[in-house]
Amino acid sequence: MHYITSKSITLQEITQNTPEFDKAAAVASVYPFRLSPTYAALVRQPGDPLWRQCIPDVRELEDDGQLPDPLAEASLSPVPGLIHRYPDRAVLLVSNQCPVYCRFCMRKRHVGAGEAPLSGAALEQALAYIAATPAIRDVILSGGDPLMLDDSSLRHILGRLRAIAHVAIIRIGTRVPVTLPERVTAELCVLLKRFHPLYVNTHFNHPAEITATSAHACGLLADAGIPLGNQTVLLAGVNDRVETMAELMTRLLEIRVRPYYIHQMDLVRGTAHFRTPVTKGLEIVRGLRGFISGMAVPHYVIDLPDGKGKVALLPDDVEREGDMLILRNYRGERIAYRDSIPKTAQT
Repeated sequence: MHYITSKSITLQEITQNTPEFDKAAAVASVYPFRLSPTYAALVRQPGDPLWRQCIPDVRELEDDGQLPDPLAEASLSPVPGLIHRYPDRAVLLVSNQCPVYCRFCMRKRHVGAGEAPLSGAALEQALAYIAATPAIRDVILSGGDPLMLDDSSLRHILGRLRAIAHVAIIRIGTRVPVTLPERVTAELCVLLKRFHPLYVNTHFNHPAEITATSAHACGLLADAGIPLGNQTVLLAGVNDRVETMAELMTRLLEIRVRPYYIHQMDLVRGTAHFRTPVTKGLEIVRGLRGFISGMAVPHYVIDLPDGKGKVALLPDDVEREGDMLILRNYRGERIAYRDSIPKTAQT
């Protein structure tokens, strides 16, 4: 498998030799930096909502209260590159590259680590596992960003999955319509259309990410009959206001993308400064419901530690014991979830 060729601007170019450069460079030596010219052009000034998402922050190195893999993905990987958490679906990690390395990434341990995509041998192992597990009906391509693979590689993977009789649905999780919209070409859409039923979940976090080019990319996918959903991460200083979320969600509908999830920040090491209290997420949901179209109101979810799965929360429907929330997962298990934010992340 092979990646497409895509440009990345340097950290020095975006920080323009300001005092931010030395600090950001130190962080980038631990957690890699990558930034597409398209996304860089949307950044207005240091500290703005888009800057926060893509420029390394020293607080990434100060966060030692969280884990590299809090969702226990490694322990849920029966073969390399495959995560099998829920009975009927699996995640296939086909890429470890993205056009932009988001600073809040749930897979900071994985994304940008090495240059090669999933190896041919690992892909064969993953496909063999899926083929031998009839309960798996839904396969999600993730990474990294799957659309960093070239068309030939995507055709090979999708074709092999479609050859497995019990795989009914294929999903692609991608931020490319936001960070590298020029990757979404008419040719790519013709290719993807061959493998229906196929769904794409993209990842807009702020209204400023909805531009003419990102809207055009989503339009091409929608015109190919691909249902589009959006997963937003709730990020402190980026989109943690009702007004921001309301604008984002309503504008997503205008470009034919259905809001799907607002994610509470995962407990991933290096991301604590992005976390908000769960009460903030509930406040936002309360501020959306009834005030904007019901179609524009996503589920607010927590992905529980140790691979326990996602739990959707509604206002006034949370059990609390001190600073711990008591949540029930899809198996009916009661899980304690820490709602406090490390002091280093609050500075």
